[in-house]
Amino acid sequence: MKIAIYPGTFDPITKGHLDIIERAVNLFDKVIVSVAINSEKGKTLFTIEERIKLIRLSINQFHSVMVDSFEGLMVDHAIRHSACASIRGLRALSDFEFEFKMALMNRSLNEDVSTVFLMPHAKYTHISSSMIREVASLGGDVSEYVPVQVNKALKKKYA
Repeated sequence: MKIAIYPGTFDPITKGHLDIIERAVNLFDKVIVSVAINSEKGKTLFTIEERIKLIRLSINQFHSVMVDSFEGLMVDHAIRHSACASIRGLRALSDFEFEFKMALMNRSLNEDVSTVFLMPHAKYTHISSSMIREVASLGGDVSEYVPVQVNKALKKKYA
């Protein structure tokens, strides 16, 4: 069974993330969306529990996808799940340099876990979770870019 980890902060999950998940499901037998507990990124809008819940509500159409969280090295987390790959989304050329360096570091830590870069549909290449949070905080409509339940949660957070 080919298992892949899709790590990220997912604060919040977007339709771009879901597009990457859909692409990954077509390549792997099982995909584990793994929410990183990352103190370096600072305070998140949604708690780890809220992010996991929003992801679960957003992926119910994918039967081979599960959700969990992790702290520490992604490659260690991948090995605990017998994963052979880490999924990373690339929206633009500007993402590539950071992701390339991260992939090389992960390979040096454990060469049994490959990094697979996937590109979302063009209509999602300009969005990010941070942009979604900013627009939503200013009262903008982000419904085109996030699942319905995420849109409701954002409205509630910023009410």
